[in-house]
Amino acid sequence: MQLSPIEVRETITKEEFKREFLKPQKPVVIKRFIEDWPAFEKWDLDYMATVAGEKEVPLYDDRPVDYKDGFNEPHAKMKMSEYIDLLKREPTKFRIFLWNILKEVPELQKDFSYPDFGIKLMKGLPMLFFGGEDSYTFMHYDIDLANIFHFHFHGKKQVILFDQEQNDYLYKIPHSLITREDINFADPDYEKWPALKQAKGYIADLEHGNVLYMPEGYWHYMRYITPGFSMSLRAIARNPKNLGKALYNIFVMRHFDNMMRRMKGQAWIDGKNEKAVIKTHRKLGIS
Repeated sequence: MQLSPIEVRETITKEEFKREFLKPQKPVVIKRFIEDWPAFEKWDLDYMATVAGEKEVPLYDDRPVDYKDGFNEPHAKMKMSEYIDLLKREPTKFRIFLWNILKEVPELQKDFSYPDFGIKLMKGLPMLFFGGEDSYTFMHYDIDLANIFHFHFHGKKQVILFDQEQNDYLYKIPHSLITREDINFADPDYEKWPALKQAKGYIADLEHGNVLYMPEGYWHYMRYITPGFSMSLRAIARNPKNLGKALYNIFVMRHFDNMMRRMKGQAWIDGKNEKAVIKTHRKLGIS
């Protein structure tokens, strides 16, 4: 993979962000943007255990997709306090993602505000993501191809990004939002996955208080270097082509995929994985 560092800014104005990053759809990390938020001082794992400790949370790990699993179906559940104890005690693959804090812990909304980046944020969807040391997400892009602002808290995580122009090199699974799940994007095997050598992307490490902007439809792989969590705010895709893809994904693709899982079982999953390799290598002339 040909990875360039994501541009880093200490601070940024709305006008600078719109001109240099939003309009050209280019990622950026902003180091000092939320220091006036109460969350900047308050949000760590202990605080989350205090305010949300009794909440039961859905957990996901890095097991391959199984045909019996529904769309975004969790692999386990436990109380938030127990989960945070686990994060602090030992490495774990269990992660939380898409945890809506407005629904689960409304008081957390007092700790942050919706920044004016020059694009309208969806105020009903602030989502939290947690992970243990060395846990990671599969390489994927979001179903709605949204503009995403990712605010990181507690510890450090690494992010690798690709735009949609890199699809031919990433071993994308048909009728899904992910690549082959057996690819280790932190240390790829180029003999097994030779097309990845041609993929051009971005890389950065995020620390407490950093904000990452991910443009519409960007592929992202997140690896927690230490236990921690992040919050994402999102804005609807503005590119008509991306908006059309988002509507197709939401109203057609995911329902078709679920139907085929029910009809064909694991053969559907295995067939898609095989097609990802065949299609990628055929397009690039790799035998």
